[in-house]
Amino acid sequence: MRILFVGDVVGRAGRRVVGEALPELVARYRFDFVVVNGENAAGGFGITEAIHAELCDAGADVVTLGNHAFDQREALVFIERTPNLIRPINLPPGTPGAGAGLYETRSGKRVLVINVLGRVFMQPLDDPFAAVEKAIAECPLGDVADAIIVDMHAEATSEKQGMAHYLDGRVSLVVGTHTHTPTADHQVLAGGTAYQSDAGMSGDYDSVIGMDKEEPVNRFLTALPRARFEPALGDATLCGLAVELDGRGLARDAAPVRVGGRLSQALPDWD
Repeated sequence: MRILFVGDVVGRAGRRVVGEALPELVARYRFDFVVVNGENAAGGFGITEAIHAELCDAGADVVTLGNHAFDQREALVFIERTPNLIRPINLPPGTPGAGAGLYETRSGKRVLVINVLGRVFMQPLDDPFAAVEKAIAECPLGDVADAIIVDMHAEATSEKQGMAHYLDGRVSLVVGTHTHTPTADHQVLAGGTAYQSDAGMSGDYDSVIGMDKEEPVNRFLTALPRARFEPALGDATLCGLAVELDGRGLARDAAPVRVGGRLSQALPDWD
């Protein structure tokens, strides 16, 4: 099985590069399942129903979220009728939507996708380790699920690495989102779980984490807001991680994906 995880889509530029590049990537590498993090897809903050549909039309099987999950108020409503849109699993009880879902690939394989928020340097929430443990206990790899993907939306690299080693051999992939910068540590851990600290954003890298650079630089210099943060609208790069699984649902290989825009290009060396 081949899985593609696409990092945080930021604004119109990010949506554009996903719409242009993702269908070709899926066709070329015959990905069985695609997950896209869409929590910044609507003007850099949250997601709308129309944008969710746009990402799915481009090839996303599941869209994950993060700390900006409900910045667009309509998400509170449409997430309830949209099973392939998942918000962090460790948000408080009563939060609309679900934090995990079991989905079927085109070939009939079953993939569990979990979205979870870290706590280090972020808002205090329920324990992410306990929340993920409960989800995979209810849907274990090799029994109920043929693959398990964990999107850990977190600030601290140490927390992401801790989650990956905690789950090593029990899930297919732990991938970090949120920091919007692709890390160079993609690997397959000793137990067979693929890992990358951050998949990177899909957006314009001539920016400050996807935002037009003028206002963030102004705030660093003056500590005073002068305007709203707006997504950068230049040539965007699609960033993500490609993973090839063996028959047990563990990783055989992991490769970075970077297409278009300013970053050096990277693609899997697969037939």
